[in-house]
Amino acid sequence: MGTNNSPRTEVEGAIDALNSSDSDLRIMLFGDKGTIEEELEKYEKTWPVERLSISHAPEKVLVEDSPAKVLRRKPKSSIVVGLKTLKIGELDAFISAGSTGAVMAGALLTLRPLKGVDRPCIGTVVPTAKGPLLLLDAGANVDCKPHQMTQFAGLGKVYAQDLMGIENPKIGLLNIGEEPEKGNEVSLATFQALKASHLNFVGNIEGGSILDGSCDVLVCDGFVGNVVLKFYESVANFISNLFKEKLGEESRSTDLKEIFRVLDYTETGGAPLLGVNGVVVICHGGSPPKAIRNAIGVAEKAVKSKMVSHFVEEIDSFSEKGMFL
Repeated sequence: MGTNNSPRTEVEGAIDALNSSDSDLRIMLFGDKGTIEEELEKYEKTWPVERLSISHAPEKVLVEDSPAKVLRRKPKSSIVVGLKTLKIGELDAFISAGSTGAVMAGALLTLRPLKGVDRPCIGTVVPTAKGPLLLLDAGANVDCKPHQMTQFAGLGKVYAQDLMGIENPKIGLLNIGEEPEKGNEVSLATFQALKASHLNFVGNIEGGSILDGSCDVLVCDGFVGNVVLKFYESVANFISNLFKEKLGEESRSTDLKEIFRVLDYTETGGAPLLGVNGVVVICHGGSPPKAIRNAIGVAEKAVKSKMVSHFVEEIDSFSEKGMFL
């Protein structure tokens, strides 16, 4: 649980995922059991009921709760119970629309970072003129060192291969100019580290070129990444609302609906937390059922592709080349 309209959003999203899945997908809902059961009663049993279960987690993580203290103070919250269930192997993936900080802190303390990963990062997919772009870090680490951002690039490479189907993803570094000598000390050092790596590094990418599609994975620190993400979401909403306001019924045309679909963040579902020992997907608190359904799809694909194992292999390859010594 955790969305603004919990548990309705999570329940509906889970049912949609079960009804649309052609696999043996199983879903466990974490939250107040009575409330979830009451919500489930509102729906016709069109889904395979034996594949949907509930784990009682009555405590709620509030906005004012310190993310670092949730694990100890709210042990019966859906975030804590869910992450612990993932750790002991009773889940293959965990999805939450609750407090991003609490999910991150809980994942770091419960699952731990993968060996060799200094700091896990959040990746988020945004559309460009040439296809999807993975932006990372999108908010987990506001201050980063060059070797950490180089690790982000390695994690992003694996995600792009496994979930986006890009064999040799192009890696870009978000900067204030294309020239190698542009940027602050961290950017300059990160540029050189990426250039020396085995990655398909295409150089610096300016803010005005993010949506051109010149790279598949765009690396930055979490402070910049989160600002970019929030600005993109606000622009997407602005454009959608502007079309609807100015065109009225004409905005319902097939072509415009496709534009709105491309701009809609709910199409990507959620943002994966990359670099922890498990598949964790973080959803927006304002997510509708469609976003939850799509986040489940992202998690399912990550599990089937053995993404976490591929992360380990990628980080090992960095270590073998002495990248982080």
